[in-house]
Amino acid sequence: MTLPTPDYAKNIRLIGHSDQGGRPDALQVMVHRGFAYVAHPWSQGFSIIDVRDPKNPGETTFIPAPPNTWTIHLQTHDDLLLVIHARDLFADAAFAVDEKVYYTKSVGETVGTAGGAKQARNWSAGMAIYDISKPTQPRQIGFFPVEGVGIHRIWYVGGRYAYVSALVDGYSDYIFMIVDLDDPTKPVEAGRWWIPGMHLAGGEQASWGEGRRYALHHSLVDGDTAYACWRDGGLTILDIADKSSPKLITHKNWSPPFGGGTHSPLPLPKRDLLIVADEAVLDHEEDGRKRTWIFDIKDKANPISISTLPTPSEADYTAKGGHFGPHNLHENRPGSFVSDTLIFATYQNAGVRVFDISNPFEPKETGALVPAAPERMVDKRGNRPRVIQSADLFVDTNGIIYSTDYNAGLAIMEYDG
Repeated sequence: MTLPTPDYAKNIRLIGHSDQGGRPDALQVMVHRGFAYVAHPWSQGFSIIDVRDPKNPGETTFIPAPPNTWTIHLQTHDDLLLVIHARDLFADAAFAVDEKVYYTKSVGETVGTAGGAKQARNWSAGMAIYDISKPTQPRQIGFFPVEGVGIHRIWYVGGRYAYVSALVDGYSDYIFMIVDLDDPTKPVEAGRWWIPGMHLAGGEQASWGEGRRYALHHSLVDGDTAYACWRDGGLTILDIADKSSPKLITHKNWSPPFGGGTHSPLPLPKRDLLIVADEAVLDHEEDGRKRTWIFDIKDKANPISISTLPTPSEADYTAKGGHFGPHNLHENRPGSFVSDTLIFATYQNAGVRVFDISNPFEPKETGALVPAAPERMVDKRGNRPRVIQSADLFVDTNGIIYSTDYNAGLAIMEYDG
């Protein structure tokens, strides 16, 4: 296989690539038992790729989504695969032309569900649960339905509970919800929490004004604590010891003065640190310079920002086109590469980055790889530039990095730092 030459590389080598069975678009990726599970934003389904030999990816199995349905995020653990189902918003006329509509206004208000009015639904909304004891033959065994747009993202690393962001009728946007998987064939809601002002059907009113989107992207859970990122709503730390009644420990928001888009949390409990990435969501940094923050969380009620990760500067990524800045973090999942000193991140048109935070006050970039531009565009939004937009990444126990892109397939890399 001839691999595409990266635009830039430092201490990371490209060792493999997959076009994902001719569907090169992907968002979230999980690597589990030698297979990569990738969720497609435009190919309407998810794929399972044999990566037992990462230098020579094997066959791809494609699982189509129900009509008009996003399946853009997923989670694997043991014999279970959890896949989100939600309205395909990028196919919706309200979002298809200008991505600003998606990122600067509550989705519930845009699609007309925030007031609690029921809509005739031609999409699937909820979370599908599969048995993946046979990796290339996933068998759906359960479904958790929601009344509304659906679920956006999941955190599940085994055990009884999954933690999801759900857009339910009556709320302005995605809220925090706990799902009880004691019987994975019959999942039920255990509890929910939202930022006051989001439950419009309950008489609440937003206090944050126009042009700002308060919506849970996702949370990561450590023990009885959930670290949740709410886009322009900042960060909440929740006590979830009582699953039926999550309680707020603290709510911290640095937007304004910074640009919002708070997206990805990564707690490092052994060091009392929390990494938080703000997603760059508009072209040419129109939404401002986005950063990845390091917080000291010795006192969870008072997280203190002590530094930010370095911003890539070896090229003019602002002028390159597309989004430039943080997106996702490798999440130290059980069964993956786990480190409390190395942070792996996607930076969209600046590719994949690795940072050493041994000294959290002076983090250093120690690796980078910017994949080549996609050969063709799968993104159905016609105004998008043909540049790399590295979306998500997963680092396996051998230190192999698997990174997705909106159009360029699965890049497989090895870190040499």
